Amino acid sequence: MKRRRWIIIFLLTLIGTAGFAQQDAQYSQYIFNAVYINPAYAGYRERLNLNATYRNQWTGINGAPKSFSLAVDALMPNERVGLSLTLSADQIGAQKNLSAFANYAYRFPVNEDETHKLAFGLGAGFQQLGLYGDMLEPEDLGDNYIPAGAVKELVPDVRAGVFFSTPKMYLGASVNNLIGKYILDRKNLDFNFPTPEPHFYLTGGTLIPIVEYEIDFKPFFLIKDDAAGPTVLDLNAFFLFKQKLWIGAGYRTGIKLYDKPAVVGNVRNTNALIGMAEVFISDRLRIGYSYDHSMGGLAGYSGSTHEISISWNFMNERERRINFCYF
Repeated sequence: MKRRRWIIIFLLTLIGTAGFAQQDAQYSQYIFNAVYINPAYAGYRERLNLNATYRNQWTGINGAPKSFSLAVDALMPNERVGLSLTLSADQIGAQKNLSAFANYAYRFPVNEDETHKLAFGLGAGFQQLGLYGDMLEPEDLGDNYIPAGAVKELVPDVRAGVFFSTPKMYLGASVNNLIGKYILDRKNLDFNFPTPEPHFYLTGGTLIPIVEYEIDFKPFFLIKDDAAGPTVLDLNAFFLFKQKLWIGAGYRTGIKLYDKPAVVGNVRNTNALIGMAEVFISDRLRIGYSYDHSMGGLAGYSGSTHEISISWNFMNERERRINFCYF
């Protein structure tokens, strides 16, 4: 039974990612660590900000995805340049990846009172892709495409993005993994490394005050797409109570924006209901938690998905009131 459960998760992962295409890690709380998907977000909080997120997906299944990310970002004294560093570690089945990216964003106002800002971002770094053959259970021994032990490959990569914000809304677009796939393809490796496909992100949201400084409503969305797997749509909404507690819910589903030869069957196998909460422990410390309940093809096999995030902001009370409505 244990082996059957491992095979289920491994096969479903490969089917959903076009055989050996690598998918970016999925985070339900991307809104609290947006620099992970968009380098133009660097410096947005206008102070030094630290964020760590850990995700344990489909608990109870061997080989299920586990992800950890750490992001540090800050705005430079000229208030135009934002810098950030993102580190991440992902594991799914016999695949383990590490990455580190330095991100640069240039921001400038687009209206007279400088409340509307447009930022362009660029990130550069490396990914270490690892395949651990001793974690696999091949049916045919001696398969030359499966390594006897661990094999690793270090790949440089680039990402880019744009981010527009006002005091009441934001909209961002970005692309990750711009060159990694093409570098790996030229190496003609002996093993089938899951190659990092370019991923495209579109995000947006708005803040709707209901009772001033008491209750606010914030709907937001994320569209994630790549050339191999199904397009994923996240629809989310939060209520903020007295600028101390976020409580919200979301729905994740696969959608078909265009034909993809590698995607066959029901694109809604990724369906999930999401519950999220974040509490301001103090003016500087925030802790978030989310719970995903699968509704697609894994619903009968997978356990729950848990995700926790911790953020630390170097900020004062006035700054918190100005910026609480975003990430």
